[in-house]
Amino acid sequence: MSSIQSIPFKNIAGVEQTLADYQGKVLLVVNVASKCGLTPQYEGLEKLYKEKREQGLEVLAFPANNFKGQEPGTDAEIREFCSLTYDVSFPLFSKISVLGDDQHPLYASLTSAQPTSTGDGPFREKLSGYGIEPGQPTDVLWNFEKFLINRQGEVVGRFSPDVTAEDLRLIQAIEAALA
Repeated sequence: MSSIQSIPFKNIAGVEQTLADYQGKVLLVVNVASKCGLTPQYEGLEKLYKEKREQGLEVLAFPANNFKGQEPGTDAEIREFCSLTYDVSFPLFSKISVLGDDQHPLYASLTSAQPTSTGDGPFREKLSGYGIEPGQPTDVLWNFEKFLINRQGEVVGRFSPDVTAEDLRLIQAIEAALA
């Protein structure tokens, strides 16, 4: 078991888990937010999850309030929003920090394992155009950044927030990890 698989976190019901609970699965770890312009990505993530779950894909959503206060809700409010608005059936976790001094150890490990993301440049420029200064190139850029972990527990991909669940680059990486 890789060290990233032993890092504890809580699911949205408050039960402690680790990535080892998903051993042998391909994991797409996504930091999510309910009040972001990218929030409609929940729809594509749910569709992807339903299409690939039988092959061994798990989508793991970690709410985070690191970007312009776009995830202000409690865990209960987030769960209700995801259920009622997007009929999310993939696992949701308790809100964590994905950036800064209080960055959760899971995200410290993810960003360390994959310091750069596919598709990062255009989104970084878009943020700058909105007057938002992106952090370090290794930092999580915004909500809905995606990390891909293979069946062996290795972080094999990282995708910019605007790389959607329908993006061929992401789909090809997931299919390679599932093969």
